[in-house]
Amino acid sequence: MSNSSIIKPPINATGVIVLSDGTLIWGYGFGAQTTSVGEICFNTSMTGYQEILTDPSYASQIITFTFPHIGNVGTNEEDLETLNPAAKGLIVRETVTDPSNWRAMKHLDEWLKSNNLVGISGIDTRALTTLIRDKGAPIGVIAHSPKGEFDIPALQKQAKDWPGLKGMDLAKVVSCTQTYKWDEGLWARESGYSKQTNPVCKVVAIDFGAKRNILRCLASAGCDVTVVPATATPEDILSHNPDGIFLSNGPGDPSATGEYAVPTIKALIEKDIPIFGICLGHQLLSLALGAKTQKMHLGHRGANHPVKDIETGKVEITSQNHGFEVIDSSLPPHVIATHCSLFDNSNEGIQVKDKPIFSVQYHPEASPGPQDSHYLFDRFVDNIKQRKAA
Repeated sequence: MSNSSIIKPPINATGVIVLSDGTLIWGYGFGAQTTSVGEICFNTSMTGYQEILTDPSYASQIITFTFPHIGNVGTNEEDLETLNPAAKGLIVRETVTDPSNWRAMKHLDEWLKSNNLVGISGIDTRALTTLIRDKGAPIGVIAHSPKGEFDIPALQKQAKDWPGLKGMDLAKVVSCTQTYKWDEGLWARESGYSKQTNPVCKVVAIDFGAKRNILRCLASAGCDVTVVPATATPEDILSHNPDGIFLSNGPGDPSATGEYAVPTIKALIEKDIPIFGICLGHQLLSLALGAKTQKMHLGHRGANHPVKDIETGKVEITSQNHGFEVIDSSLPPHVIATHCSLFDNSNEGIQVKDKPIFSVQYHPEASPGPQDSHYLFDRFVDNIKQRKAA
């Protein structure tokens, strides 16, 4: 790297965002002193930044938080959605302050360093969000250098050369590699996490990037949960004698993951076992049923998304994180759309006619977010009970 390629940023900046079109946005680095490339998106949640940063669905994404006060409650060991964060970094407006919360165990800056995650503050996040809204999620690089020295041409090339999420299978990256049991239930302030000791049914959860709180919701609903890797075969899954199948959330392009997941899901559908899918699981189930998916111009990421139940007219406020969608018009006749987004009318749920199979695009486990949709886990268990009683 020659000295001529090192640019000293203005106003003593120690961080920079480099977009694939060459745009430079200067700020102040915090967290790990590193460089990271990915798709830059925004999340409108007002709380739950630790859960968001550890959500495997954010693999290869850099998160712009529209809420300005990120870091004020610190971090702890209970709110992790996975041990190894898949997000590539974060962009915020205000400088991260010292934590002020009784559950805080680490400063966010310290936690980011321990997980090799880079952050940039001092950014006009409203302007960046407007750019994303108008032009779609850009590819970008974020870099942190305490000396404020950056190889801008190299960073621009890195951003320009990154292929983007379309066509990228990331489920294999974030999925577990071995089968394991899960018995931890939902958290309570007085007692922490509960344990499932009296399950009413056996469920196999296929891990395309499962959040821990989704597994907790299954356990608390009465499920004896066995988690298997994304690449598990129908034989692997059925060897556990499940009463139901759960298809988890996850990152990346469903068409790419579907190359190996769709044949498996098709085989499971033929067994007439109750199936419940969330997020990427919803998209993969839709593909297996004959529908199509596409990349969205503007994805849904936040904890305040209104979704309408088409049959009842009821509106749920939901937590969402996805950049791909199921194309409503591609649904085959035996599959009905059950939910739609009140932001853009995109598909948010499906149900197979005359089969105990359904899925939703949003995250009903609400981590973070409202709990309007927790009932879906009970619906899944009710489907299992009805099939066992038949």
